[in-house]
Amino acid sequence: MKAHALINTAVGLTGLDRRKPTQANLRRATSTAYYAVFHSLARTAADVLIGRKSKEAWRQVYRALEHGKVRSVCSNRHAMKIFPIEIREFADTFVDLQKKRHDADYSYEARFAKEDTLAVIHRADRAIEQLKGANRVDCCRFVVHLLFKQRSS
Repeated sequence: MKAHALINTAVGLTGLDRRKPTQANLRRATSTAYYAVFHSLARTAADVLIGRKSKEAWRQVYRALEHGKVRSVCSNRHAMKIFPIEIREFADTFVDLQKKRHDADYSYEARFAKEDTLAVIHRADRAIEQLKGANRVDCCRFVVHLLFKQRSS
């Protein structure tokens, strides 16, 4: 799945209504922005670990990321301090957007404003670009950290 296609879909959802966007569209846009970031990470994982050598292996790595595990690692300040700023900022955005997605998908009480939703989408787009711009070796280290259990030496 192409992350930027999801970003474009999220932006489109905020502009479907001529007056004020519906809560349903703002919620869907927020959720879609998070999934753009998640799929960007999944693609990065598959690309840096497998490349195009094996379609099956690439697909397996792409599907291997678990939302909760990624959140846990990304919110662990001690674990993240070994990575450069681009990856740490991506991780912070991932955690924040996942919370916003949970609110959008599951919180009946949550209310969304168009400006806030557009800010979330912009932040998602920026995080995707940060991950794309990060050093390939650092991305590989980050992905390994996300996919494999850390054991003490």
